[in-house]
Amino acid sequence: MPTLNATIPTSHAKKYMTQLCKHWSHKFDVTLDEQTGTADLPGGLVRFAANQDSLEVELTPKEETNLPRMKDVVADHLNRFAFREAPLPIEWS
Repeated sequence: MPTLNATIPTSHAKKYMTQLCKHWSHKFDVTLDEQTGTADLPGGLVRFAANQDSLEVELTPKEETNLPRMKDVVADHLNRFAFREAPLPIEWS
């Protein structure tokens, strides 16, 4: 299964990662520590790594057809939490 990665420049990476993981933990399996987080969404797994100046995001879909929806869900939620900086530049590779 293809995996997509993005490095999102922000000095609030840990804050956004924590907000996203806590938000999704109400419905999905989530793990969170000081520097990393994962969320097992219906479309696949989202992994986060918070750095001082960026948020690393990795998407691993359960099916390749889930990738477009997963990208939209992550970008939409991230930009809602980062409304002061939104829209954040998210370039998937």
